Amino acid sequence: MKSTGIVRKVDELGRIVLPIEIRKNMEIDQKGDAVEIFIDDDRIILKKYLPACLFCGNADQVSYFNGRLICRACITKIAAL
Repeated sequence: MKSTGIVRKVDELGRIVLPIEIRKNMEIDQKGDAVEIFIDDDRIILKKYLPACLFCGNADQVSYFNGRLICRACITKIAAL
């Protein structure tokens, strides 16, 4: 894990601001992109959210089916059953 040297305070509502340099580097648009939050022991890890297939994790050619994302390849495999 690489340290950026950037420190931000948490406000009274529990929010932090991601610096513009990090948002640009990670291609996170302040209007529409989401960030996933993970906990690993004493670490909070933020990751740019990329919607992916429920079955294989592929993020290409995904569609919603009953509220879940499924890629075209998995749809084809399921249809063949």
